[in-house]
Amino acid sequence: MSLSKEQIAQRIAKEVKDGYYVNLGIGIPTLVANYVRDDISVEFQSENGVLGMGPFPFEGEEDADVINAGKQTITTLPGASFFDSSLSFGMIRGKHVHLTILGAMEVAENGDIANWKIPGRMVKGMGGAMDLVASAENIIVAMMHTNKKGESKLLKKCSLPLTGVHCVKKIVTNLAVMEVTNEGFKLLERAPGVSVDEIRQATEGRLMAGENIPEMEV
Repeated sequence: MSLSKEQIAQRIAKEVKDGYYVNLGIGIPTLVANYVRDDISVEFQSENGVLGMGPFPFEGEEDADVINAGKQTITTLPGASFFDSSLSFGMIRGKHVHLTILGAMEVAENGDIANWKIPGRMVKGMGGAMDLVASAENIIVAMMHTNKKGESKLLKKCSLPLTGVHCVKKIVTNLAVMEVTNEGFKLLERAPGVSVDEIRQATEGRLMAGENIPEMEV
């Protein structure tokens, strides 16, 4: 069974620890805030100048003035604060963020990430992506394992313009949970009903898989 975007976010939420300051990228990562355990304290930061984001608002309760870096309406938790981008990027560059969760178009087996530009397509800019990957010590990528053509997005070498090099630590896709090592992608968990062979066929980069890979709990 291939996981939904919500289930990917649910699995990544288990990586968030009590006391963490966390930056959520655009796309699947923004859903992670909806699944963090109620018994831990976590501060979500957005590079447009928000600290203390909560889950997405219910329909009809949105405030168009309260948005994340992806211009999505958000909620804030008690004690949340708003500030300018220079202070926000100072938090990021100063390594005050414990965990960064990003989406990606491609990830290479050595931890390179491409997530901001497809040549020939107009983009608004890279936002805070390069600052985040250059400064964060723990980067988890949330992504689909293959593109719409069924081609692998977990590659030997990225073909798109890079956002950062040797920076990704862990990847959660609709098929698997993997760790990036010096020897390539190390398979840690597989989606329910998905075999190791299916994951291997969907992964262009080097994949290491031991015996009895457990199914992820979502």
